[in-house]
Order: sequence, then structure tokens, then C-alpha cells
Amino acid sequence: MLVAGVDLGGTAVNYTLLNDREEFLIEGLCEHPARSTEGPAICLKQIADGLKVAVDKAGCSLADVAVVGLDTPGPASATGVLSAKGSTNFVHADWASFDMCGNLSQVLEKPVVYLNDANAAAVWGHFALFGTSSGTTSISCVVGTGHGGGIIMDGSVIKGRKGFGGELGHVLIPYQMIPGTEGLNPECNCGRLGDLESLCSLTSIRRHLLPHFLKKYPDHELSKIEDPHKAAYRVRGMAEKGDPMCQEIFRVEARALGLFFDQMINTFDPDALIVGGGVVETGPEFQRWFMDEIRIGMGVQREEQADIPIHVMPNGDTAGARGAALEALKFARETDLRAGSK
Repeated sequence: MLVAGVDLGGTAVNYTLLNDREEFLIEGLCEHPARSTEGPAICLKQIADGLKVAVDKAGCSLADVAVVGLDTPGPASATGVLSAKGSTNFVHADWASFDMCGNLSQVLEKPVVYLNDANAAAVWGHFALFGTSSGTTSISCVVGTGHGGGIIMDGSVIKGRKGFGGELGHVLIPYQMIPGTEGLNPECNCGRLGDLESLCSLTSIRRHLLPHFLKKYPDHELSKIEDPHKAAYRVRGMAEKGDPMCQEIFRVEARALGLFFDQMINTFDPDALIVGGGVVETGPEFQRWFMDEIRIGMGVQREEQADIPIHVMPNGDTAGARGAALEALKFARETDLRAGSK
């Protein structure tokens, strides 16, 4: 039995294939243009065309694929119906309230199961640490343009009543405890003040943290860049090279993660914490510094909980596709599907 994982982003689709021995048949990125801005009809055909390329690359055929796992940015329901306001990166009007699973299943003539992209990454991160063993719990934060996350308990991702389970970026944190945030009023795109995404994301750097710290460093070279997006993109690289202001910005992000993880430890008592996304796509020295800052932000833990590890998510660029494939394999096993089933 073979299943596919499809990670649909705003500009590209990434694919992987997984067999029932839990072996991935594609290493690294296997991408195809998404063309999502042109609407569902064109984008779904792109997904189908790219899947054919992927199975050819793995030496298989589409007939070998029993189930397809799909992940996309949210917001969307647990069954893959996009929000009535559309979905992140999908601005075409026809995406509003679009049934991703139902329509893609018709195009591919195969069952399709759905996760949002952060939950899919969380599934992969958990599997990489624990395999398919049950009884373990992990909390994942994926820090990129926004802030996604996922909670895995007993081998299953928590989806929630409406599909918003694991929306960790929108959990409020006591950010006023973080040194350097005095006078900062971080408002998230969702309208909440002081949630995790408003303090820990590339968007937070552009909208809040960089303007805030440039007031303290008015002669900094980033103050001379008129485009706020370009300035924000440079912060991570400059922090890694030791720039004091940029390191202060990343310290705030790390401490915000620490406050959030402290809440999760006292809620779930997890076996592991996982951090993924662009925030940790750096050299090992800066990764260690960032992880140490997270620990400081967590404060003093109970002796029994102080040994909970914090991991960097492996294979970060393919995590979504791999998690989607694992969800598809789980579905196939539970329903005893084989290739050719509908």
C-alpha cells in the first residue's frame, strides 16, 4: 500500500510518498508550481499533475496510491473546508468556503484526508521522535510568516470541534514579563492583543518588534531600508552574525515561546516540545542560543518536569508533506483501504 502527502502552499506544492512499512520513497523536496492565485480549478489540476511527476520520480504509478493526505494554510475546518473569508495565501474569490478534500478527491478519484499545514508538520515532528507509538504527547510550534502549531496525544493530532485545535499562535501570553517589551502593544492579524503570533513570527518582526527596537537604535542600518518587508527579512541573518539589536528581537521571540511552553507544560505535561520554521533555520550555534533563551523564558520548572526536551523539527522543508502522508497512512489502516479504492 502506498499513500501520498501533498503540502499546498501559496506558490508551490510539495509531495512525498510513503509505504505501509513507514518508509518515505522521496527524499528532500519534490515541488510543482501551485498557481493558487488563479483559483481552485487551475490549482487542483496543478496538484494532480504534480502528483503524477512525484510517483514517476519514485518509480511508481498513480494506481499504486490508495489515499492522499493534503495540508494547506488555514483557517479551514477539520474536513478541509476553507474559511468563508478564504485562506492564507489563497486570495482568489473562489477559494471562499471551498471544500478542498471533496473537490480534490473528485479530481484524483481517490480518498483525501486533510490537516492544516502546522498540524501536519506537528504530526511529522512527533513521528520523527516517537514513531507510531501511542501514549506520548508532543507540542510543536512552527514559526514562519505566521505562527502555527500542533498538539499530538496518543498518536493523534488534536483537531478540535471546528478544526481550530492546535491554533497555538493565537494563545494569549503574558508578554509584559519579557524584558524589552515595555511600551509594546502587539496586535495580531486576527485582532487579538498579545497572542503568541503577535510576538513570535516574521509578521511580528515587521509590524511590531523591528519598529519598536529601532526607536532604541535609531542609527541602525535597518532604519535606512524603506521597505519594511525587506528590513524584517534581514533581521534573522544579522542576529545570527551577532548584531545586538537583532539579537534583542530574537530574544523577545524566544522568551515568548518560553512563556507559551510553560503554559503547555502545566496543561499537558508533554514528553517533548518541538520548534520548527524559519526561526530555527540557522546555524547550530545560533540554534543553541535561541533554545537556551526559550529555556530562560520558561522560568523555573518543577524538578519532575525540568527534563522535558526541546527539539528542532527535522526535515523542516518537507515536514508538512510528510505529516500529511502519515495522516493518510493512518486513515488507510483504520479503513483498511488499498490502492484503487474510492
